[in-house]
Amino acid sequence: MYLSNTKTIVFISGAFVSHFYWEEWLTFFKDKGYKVVAPPWLHKNDSAENLRDQNPCVKIGSICLFDLLCYYTEIIEKLPEKPILVGHSYGGLLVQLLVQKDLAEAGICINPFPPKGFTTLKFSFYKIILRFSCAIFSSKKTFILPFENWKNAFFNTAVNEEQKNTYENFIIPESKKALRNLFSKNAKINFRKKHVPLFFISCSEDQIVPPKLVHWNYRKHKNIHSITCYKEFRTRNHFVILQSEWQEVAESITKWIEKVT
Repeated sequence: MYLSNTKTIVFISGAFVSHFYWEEWLTFFKDKGYKVVAPPWLHKNDSAENLRDQNPCVKIGSICLFDLLCYYTEIIEKLPEKPILVGHSYGGLLVQLLVQKDLAEAGICINPFPPKGFTTLKFSFYKIILRFSCAIFSSKKTFILPFENWKNAFFNTAVNEEQKNTYENFIIPESKKALRNLFSKNAKINFRKKHVPLFFISCSEDQIVPPKLVHWNYRKHKNIHSITCYKEFRTRNHFVILQSEWQEVAESITKWIEKVT
């Protein structure tokens, strides 16, 4: 299939990790004929090791959701055409918010954080986020995900050696302010608004954003005026981007993009 050489995919990272975790995905989609880019979050354009050495970092600690939306909006508006957005985790929420601003040709949300609004389905998710962000006395402080959390909740289906390697390679300081902003008005979605095609992907072993919550998110976006799709992958965890079977997920995304764009 012929692809325009101007068609661009912007990959948006999740919280807690370096943007370098998209590296194999960038190669995969570039080989498919797309232009690809995975911009680091604000103040995170460095190696995971260097960012950890700088912790606590005032600049990273100051990052908020509004800053991230402005930052990605500026990046997207400099492109020659509206891109396809692929976001993971916190990046999946950013994709929904950027789609709401009419900045994308299509959006893919992989294990996405949900938008603002309390439901019983979100209760366990909010408990986890509050555990990371509520015990804070300064908005300038940062947080590094402990290895035990990575091992037991974020990358729980991998073997111990793989868990250790990925932790060392990708875990970086995170802004508690950005996590608290998940409860702010900036995280709100107008579900009645018509939108470009959206594809929600969940993973059966995700302990952070379980399939039921991703499916709830998908159903809230679904309407007769827009294309909205959903797919669950079995035996995958929250950080499916780094799992050995990631290519099956990436291939599913390419086939979906070909159908809707």
